[in-house]
Amino acid sequence: MKSPRLLVSVPDSRVRNLFDEVPQGVTVIEWDMTGPAPIDSIDIVVPPYMDATGKLAQLASVKTRLVQSLSLGYDGVEKVLPSGHVFANAASVHETSTAELTVALVLASQRGIPKFVRDAAEGRWAPDFLPSLADQTVLVIGYGGVGQAIEARLIPFEVTVVRVAHTARSDERGVIHGIESLPELLPLADIVVIAVPLTDDTMHLVDDAFLTLMRDQSLLVNIARGKVADTDALLSHASAGRLRLALDVTDPEPLPEGHPLFGLTNVLITPHVGGATSAMLPRAARLLTEQILRMQRGDAPLNVVLRS
Repeated sequence: MKSPRLLVSVPDSRVRNLFDEVPQGVTVIEWDMTGPAPIDSIDIVVPPYMDATGKLAQLASVKTRLVQSLSLGYDGVEKVLPSGHVFANAASVHETSTAELTVALVLASQRGIPKFVRDAAEGRWAPDFLPSLADQTVLVIGYGGVGQAIEARLIPFEVTVVRVAHTARSDERGVIHGIESLPELLPLADIVVIAVPLTDDTMHLVDDAFLTLMRDQSLLVNIARGKVADTDALLSHASAGRLRLALDVTDPEPLPEGHPLFGLTNVLITPHVGGATSAMLPRAARLLTEQILRMQRGDAPLNVVLRS
């Protein structure tokens, strides 16, 4: 029996060229969503990776069976996605790379890599005695795919990982604390990693009260979304020298040139590159291929997070 014919739109030739072989019965077209759709019915639409949310309004005049995002986060999508669409995120694409960057930020901050780079740039040999990652207590807030990937990479460093999710539960490793336990857990942590999705509940989760509960000289790592943290509170605690920060996301984003966070030696900033690695596009291609095959078989799509 022949597979059902499907029409799939991708945002650019880079995504189109990922397919070594397009599944049988599939036609792939390019549509970057900056203008009206070239046709009024597309089975699977893949929006651009960057700045996609604002372009979703173009789907108002298109009939789709699936909108397959290239991003893991989908905050704000429910406000702009026209009715009648099924939206899937890119779970399985970015978790590994984001977890890699998280560990890199932690290690760089703990072992003083930014300081040594600055010293070397000035031709200065300046040894220092700095905290290890080993034997530290790491609080991972957000225990979805990214949080679990972070935990898996931290455990070999001989740390104590304390997990926090929206709702308390247990697994084979023990307790996963609920978010309500943060006041008791924050003072115990040497390192706090933020890996929650941005929702109404997590907006400014990291505020002055949150940061005040963290112990002196502990490290906060945010690889979630910038708006999860109150920037004024971050700046206050970091500029006072009480806390260290490692931020892959900020609010606003991009962080404006000359922003005071850039000038603090106890703050390490990367420009929202958690998922931007060589692993992204091949994994995105595998996910998209699986979605196509599932649609051809009549199976439900993976990773559906919204139905408008």
